Amino acid sequence: MTYRNNGAVGALLDEYERAMRELIDVIHPLSPGTLQKVRDPHTSHADCRSIQTVLTHVVRAGLCYEIEIRRMRGEQLDYANRHQLETAEAYSEALLGVIRSAEQLFADYPDLKLEEHDRDKKIKVAWGQVYDVEQMMEHAIVHILRHRRQIERWLLADRD
Repeated sequence: MTYRNNGAVGALLDEYERAMRELIDVIHPLSPGTLQKVRDPHTSHADCRSIQTVLTHVVRAGLCYEIEIRRMRGEQLDYANRHQLETAEAYSEALLGVIRSAEQLFADYPDLKLEEHDRDKKIKVAWGQVYDVEQMMEHAIVHILRHRRQIERWLLADRD
């Protein structure tokens, strides 16, 4: 991994990429059958039934975080659709695409203010939380970590 040299933005992008690559390392050896296996048939959250649905959720969420920031800057964008993929390789490419998309966001808006104290200038997301750009990116990083942990736990349960 190459470290970026652009201060706080670089740190956020480095950690975002690190989290994504750690997730990719976990899913890389998985077969389509392992991805598709229902892990939690009783969950009310459709995005958390299988590794495949979790990964679909992680990719879409990553793109939606960027869209939220772009919308805050005045762009008129629709939210990303869910695209269920069949292989770990396809998910790996999609996850790396999320990183490239985040890099492009900061390239498009090099003056993007990370911290915002005025609540009226923050981003109100679909689930009701209010974030500034830095908080949104920090949430994006931890979101990947939480779901990587979820997948790791499911895979450990397969060994028992």
